[in-house]
Amino acid sequence: MSRTTGPAFSVQHIPFSYAGSWFGISPVVAEKTYAEHLHLVSHQSGLHAVLRLVPTRAGGEAATTVSASPARLVWTGASGRVELAYESVDTIRLRGEGLGMAIRAARPTLTPFSGTYFYRDPVDGAHVFTDYGTGRRYRVTVLAGAAEAVGAQALGTADRGVLVDGDGPWEVAIEEYDSARPPYRAGRTFDEAVKAAEAEFAAFVGAVAPWRGPQTPAAELAAYVLWSAIVRPAGFISRPAVLMSKHWMDKVWSWDHCFNALALADGLPDLAWHQFRIVFDHQDPAGALPDSIAHSEVLYNFVKPPIHGWALRRLRHRLGHLDPVELTATYDALTRWTAFWLDARRGPGEHLPHYRHGNDSGWDNATTFDPERVVQSADLAAFLVQQLCALADLARLLGRGGEATRWAATAEQIRAAMLDQLWNGERFVARGAGGNTWTSDSLLDLMAITLGDDLPAPIRAILADRIREHLTAFGPATELPTSARYEADGYWRGPIWAPSTVLIEDGLRRAGHTGLADDISARFRALCERSGFAENFDARTGAGLRDRAYTWTASAYLILAAAHVERTTVPAR
Repeated sequence: MSRTTGPAFSVQHIPFSYAGSWFGISPVVAEKTYAEHLHLVSHQSGLHAVLRLVPTRAGGEAATTVSASPARLVWTGASGRVELAYESVDTIRLRGEGLGMAIRAARPTLTPFSGTYFYRDPVDGAHVFTDYGTGRRYRVTVLAGAAEAVGAQALGTADRGVLVDGDGPWEVAIEEYDSARPPYRAGRTFDEAVKAAEAEFAAFVGAVAPWRGPQTPAAELAAYVLWSAIVRPAGFISRPAVLMSKHWMDKVWSWDHCFNALALADGLPDLAWHQFRIVFDHQDPAGALPDSIAHSEVLYNFVKPPIHGWALRRLRHRLGHLDPVELTATYDALTRWTAFWLDARRGPGEHLPHYRHGNDSGWDNATTFDPERVVQSADLAAFLVQQLCALADLARLLGRGGEATRWAATAEQIRAAMLDQLWNGERFVARGAGGNTWTSDSLLDLMAITLGDDLPAPIRAILADRIREHLTAFGPATELPTSARYEADGYWRGPIWAPSTVLIEDGLRRAGHTGLADDISARFRALCERSGFAENFDARTGAGLRDRAYTWTASAYLILAAAHVERTTVPAR
């Protein structure tokens, strides 16, 4: 049993999974819910803990410690160990000696007609669980050693599963599939499966972070968070997709995907482009993008901010030449998305678009939205100006000069309205549907810095100074730390987030405030190296909060780390 290479990590924080798979091995069995044991957790039809995996010895549970690296998960006890590896996207292998394994339905059900049904297949003798939650089957085939079934045919509240004897060497395979497939036949040995997974991950990290080194110590783990969160097309997921997490945030949200696309762009351009385009596959007739996409649902009750023009300009720089047909399709889709904001989100006689809830901004509960929910804000105007400029760029590239002129004129119109109506001489204000204006201590009020040098120099300087007031040792807090409304775990009312950090760092750099941009980049990179890739972080302590394996956080680290290495590396003479 050789040692697996790659970054070690805790499965309490990051699920053990494999690029393309819809399931992982994790103790997270529901939102913010950690089980005592590791489970096979599937993300088809939602998050569902399907099988509970418990190491055993002499008929009882064995005390073990768990270790994980990209290609191998290991339970180690006093008398032996159990290893787990992916053979393919839908099949795992387990082997052990000195320890057995109880593979049971994750939990009893409340009714006799739902949950996990367990039976012995008379065709090949395998043990099969059919799970009501995922709508899939999970077949356990014993390859070596002895095993017995508990609850040979069971549903409802009965205990059911497979008990593998640990007295001698043993091995089993577990497959996730739909309705039927031929009896399992091993395509490779366990060690070959480990080596193949190692090679696949090594190729991935080599592509997305070839610049990694001692000054970027979290790069490989960040790459693993991304690699392990990839799922193959299924259900409403129309392309290979990076989920936000294989914990409970197991969706693609319509701004999160932009950061994953940027992190992948240099080394894996096709995968990056799929990340950018996936939400446009579900654009509605009004041009709006969905709030989120999951395996079995697409939600339209909210939208997310139009950062797609900002992202596309950076993607084009990284990706270089794009296929003209694809570029035209993207131009048309981005046109419809922009028209949604211009037509459906501007009131009569208004130049500025509005959000209809904090969720539309991506900053769900930011204090900007405390007075009113329907809000005109400078961040939205700034994003839309950049999206209009991106459309003007594309129109010129596609030979549509008249359209380019119109896009540029509309961008200038909105920029001028933003400065005229939302800048009070000292700061940007938010404006309600009735014309009322107010200020808050939210970092959201400063996000117009993303316009960079398209803002007047005095305004850029004021925004930079106010951003400094939000800085803690770990980065920019989303609520001013001295605010009476600051909350340590208040979602967008205090914690540090990856997307706001990347957007601010980029805007400051283009605004000429490179020293502050460098400082913010350094603080956030150090935060990730210290606390991992959580959904967000306590701004005062740096502790990771909420979902602890969030891909846009890992992508933010890779984006900032790659740019830092590029800036600080002296070209060889």
